[in-house]
Amino acid sequence: MVCVNAFVVSCPVLSCRMRGGAFRNHLPIVGYEKGMIIPMKILENYIPAPIPEERQTEMISVIVAIYNIEAFVERGVSSIVGQSYRNLEIILVDDGSTDASGEICDRLSKTDERIVVVHKENGGLADARNTGMALAKGSLIAFVDGDDYIDGDMYEKMLSAMLSQNADAAVCRYRRVYKDHTEDASTNRAAVFEGEEALQYYVEEQEAYDIQNAAWNKLYRRAVLEQLSFPTGKWYEDIMFTTKALSRTPRCVYLDSACYNYIIDREGSIMNVQINAHTFTDHIPAYQEKTDFLLRLGRQDLADIHAYFFYKRLLLFYNQVKKSTIPEKKQYLDKIIDVIKNNVPGKQEAYERIYHCRVANPHEKTKMDLFLKSPRLYWLVMCLNETVILPIKMKRHSSD
Repeated sequence: MVCVNAFVVSCPVLSCRMRGGAFRNHLPIVGYEKGMIIPMKILENYIPAPIPEERQTEMISVIVAIYNIEAFVERGVSSIVGQSYRNLEIILVDDGSTDASGEICDRLSKTDERIVVVHKENGGLADARNTGMALAKGSLIAFVDGDDYIDGDMYEKMLSAMLSQNADAAVCRYRRVYKDHTEDASTNRAAVFEGEEALQYYVEEQEAYDIQNAAWNKLYRRAVLEQLSFPTGKWYEDIMFTTKALSRTPRCVYLDSACYNYIIDREGSIMNVQINAHTFTDHIPAYQEKTDFLLRLGRQDLADIHAYFFYKRLLLFYNQVKKSTIPEKKQYLDKIIDVIKNNVPGKQEAYERIYHCRVANPHEKTKMDLFLKSPRLYWLVMCLNETVILPIKMKRHSSD
């Protein structure tokens, strides 16, 4: 049975957050496409139907970029090999590993004819994925990071949902796997996004829809990704790839059940690196490019929302560096101040519009106003809030 209770609801929900910035407990159920309110289909207690092996006729190409992760390769690849959906092409791209990762890939390829191994000079994650995409033969494309692993029925669930909803892509929630615990906020709901709804909820960063920048919690029809590639030589390559891919997806189904296991605190992972030189050469420029892309798409509303979150991140970057003891501390603080002052104020009309977009928390504008007047005063207020005001509020709350 595909779902227990499916319904469509439409109502004029204009904000996904309550005062103070907390997300509402229910799933927002209205989309906005170029100013038009469009209903979004919500599927409660959604269980994708199994796909019998004789009906597994479409090939899924799963691209796995691998670099110096010898301790994790076998687990990750085994989780793909063991998929209940059998019609797979598993492309392992060894991106110039200097440990035993490449040898492990070769050994695994001898155990399953679906595994294709490519050894190449180190070019980075984006280049490795592009190499895999160029070789892929499947009508559907997916990505897995070599140090992560997936549930045994991930691709069967995602493709089943795509087929039943006539969708061009599927996105699933994922588990955050730490060394000492795992976080999973699955609800077993599903949502069907029409037009640019998937792009909208991705830009709005709603917790109810864990879409994220990542390439690995998504399954795309090949046609969606035609002429698309990851920007090579850069970190944070997923940001623009996902933005462009979702903008091309006519219909997308979102599964609010975790199928992907994302390793959070692996030593040596670039995702565990905090503020660094790539923040300024790759991360911040990617966010700026995303704003420009949304404007070219004709989505001023989404460009404003993205700018709001970008400005919010810049203050978080500043706070993070302030609390650090890194040697580049002063250099990075100066760079962040320059980025904020060169990007944020702009025209007063645009500034006001961005901080009054439908997801905005008014406190964020107050913080930015203060920072623009004086970064030092801003930091003093933040410290006062963290060390005095918040503890008092927490104490009052606990005594109520």
